[in-house]
Amino acid sequence: MSTRPKRQELLDALRVAGREHSDATVIFHDTIAQRLGLHGTDEKTMSLLERLGPMTAGEIAKRTGLAAASVTNLIDRLEQKGFVRRTRDPNDRRAVIVEATEEGVAQFVPFFAATRSGAARMWTRYDEKELAVILDFLRSNAERLRNETAKLTGAKNE
Repeated sequence: MSTRPKRQELLDALRVAGREHSDATVIFHDTIAQRLGLHGTDEKTMSLLERLGPMTAGEIAKRTGLAAASVTNLIDRLEQKGFVRRTRDPNDRRAVIVEATEEGVAQFVPFFAATRSGAARMWTRYDEKELAVILDFLRSNAERLRNETAKLTGAKNE
């Protein structure tokens, strides 16, 4: 008789672990947002701007799934606190570009320094093949979640 867990047991354990991971991630990011006087969507928008660079309010709405009015309020909050600035699009003077400020991005650094070093230590447990599987899972799951969000919001995911 095999002592290895059956596939269904592994799938059940993955569902539970996935929910635990999701809960911990959301609570972690919400805690950082609260510490900085932000909403959770503000913090994640800052992550998008820091990672992907400046974008229009429409692009922020598309990437977050938020309604245009919500994005306007979000940008207002971030701008009032010095996290972002609005600039005119040099190619279309009617359009406004939102960009993260260096000072705004710097406010996040202390919160992520420990988690980055902890993650670096965690990754040492895995060989290259295992890291490739983890990377594939994370990318595939992010895409799946973006698609699910687009379905819920009626937005097109591009």
